[in-house]
Amino acid sequence: MNAQEIIRSIEAEQMKTQLPVLHIGDTVKVNVRIREGGKERIQAFEGTIISMARAGINRTVTVRRIFQGIGVERVFLVHSPRIESMTVTRLGKVRRAKLYYLRDRIGKATRVKQKITRKAN
Repeated sequence: MNAQEIIRSIEAEQMKTQLPVLHIGDTVKVNVRIREGGKERIQAFEGTIISMARAGINRTVTVRRIFQGIGVERVFLVHSPRIESMTVTRLGKVRRAKLYYLRDRIGKATRVKQKITRKAN
């Protein structure tokens, strides 16, 4: 076995198998384990997927939401052990690979059309 095969086998062990099908524009709820002091709790973050990057174990998803009138974006490693679960709550219908234009929109203009053909997980 060469080095690349060893790396692929280690990555395959770390990858999660039960993930929902994610698309740009979908609204997702991500439950993240947060450690504060000696305690650990689960924090939910719900928002719209505005970009997806990389592949394999390094796949990242950028989720954006509006909180108290301020846009908040978080980048999640999909296969991270800190991610408790990801669920798709609403399917979005978009025609772009990156939804960075949502950063300039305010209020109801930030909504994404809902796609009705697919079923949410």
